Amino acid sequence: MALREISRSLRLLFGQTQRCPPVVAVNTTVRCLSQSASQPEPSANENEAVSPTFENRNPRNLEQMALAVKDRGWKTTWPHREFHHRLMFSRSQRHVIAEVFSSTSSIPVLSCSTREWALKKELHSTNCVAACQVVGEVLAVRCRQAGITRMVYRAIPWTYRSDSVQAFRTALKEGGVTLSEPRRKYIGT
Repeated sequence: MALREISRSLRLLFGQTQRCPPVVAVNTTVRCLSQSASQPEPSANENEAVSPTFENRNPRNLEQMALAVKDRGWKTTWPHREFHHRLMFSRSQRHVIAEVFSSTSSIPVLSCSTREWALKKELHSTNCVAACQVVGEVLAVRCRQAGITRMVYRAIPWTYRSDSVQAFRTALKEGGVTLSEPRRKYIGT
């Protein structure tokens, strides 16, 4: 007798019993022991409620809405320091290098160069116009993967019209990167 009660309680515990009451009224709903309770449906107001203590944990959100503060630096410095991300493009006699810097760090956030073996083995020459175009395409893909779609790029004036710089800029623009940042919006309080 005790063994029967223990096995019954174990079956109830593990939800293996499918017993329903024998007498059921016509208009009442009956739930078996193994069925789960129905969940109340959420109302539309609960889905739209925002916590009053909301904290924005996405540091790039204000930057993308043009509300974040930019460090202005000195007016006499060149290049200007008023940016969130800055693109630096340089060519040496052997290689092409492109780096994206954040305004808060002197270490590049993203970089691409013809020194990388994956690019070097696909190119005939590591400092030609085609190399600049390939570096621009690869950097555009890396920027989109990192979530950086806008950055400041100010070429040195005497190199701006060269074919290599133009090919690099065109490849970045076709890759979905905008080479200017939006003007900062000032909100009056």
